Amino acid sequence: MKTLLQQYAAYNTWANQRLTDLISTLPEELQQKEITSSFPSLHLTLLHIWNSEYIWWQRLRLQENIVGPVHFFKGSTKELIQNLLQQNRNWEELVNNSSEMMLDHVFKYQNTKREPFKQPTYQMLMHVFNHGTYHRGQIVTMLRQLGQTKIPDTDFIVWSRSHAKSRV
Repeated sequence: MKTLLQQYAAYNTWANQRLTDLISTLPEELQQKEITSSFPSLHLTLLHIWNSEYIWWQRLRLQENIVGPVHFFKGSTKELIQNLLQQNRNWEELVNNSSEMMLDHVFKYQNTKREPFKQPTYQMLMHVFNHGTYHRGQIVTMLRQLGQTKIPDTDFIVWSRSHAKSRV
């Protein structure tokens, strides 16, 4: 389990880095341009990803007063990207420093509706990484709507071919 989660954590950072490298080259007006999607701009989609990861980070750390970046972040897309990628590195470090027992540990938390839940850490981590993949797909569609044609491939298989230790 730990090896798989280490790969997913590293993949999550890599995939976000690839897309945010492209987004960083776009003019701020394109980063903020309203586009029909789950979130109305690249900036707001990235903010949603970071917000979700940051909230899960606080839950896992058993913080009582959970506050997501959507309530306090007013920075540029460049600053947003830096924060998102730092959060991704935090997940990598957490997984790398966790034992199998820590990954199996069941923790209690409340969702945004204040409903109580219990979840093993590994399930929460899989959700975080899967959630990022879902929204990266939306970002690719948004980039195409903005006229971008050279969009990097962010499939897990592409990452695993160049990064996994089990190469032939």
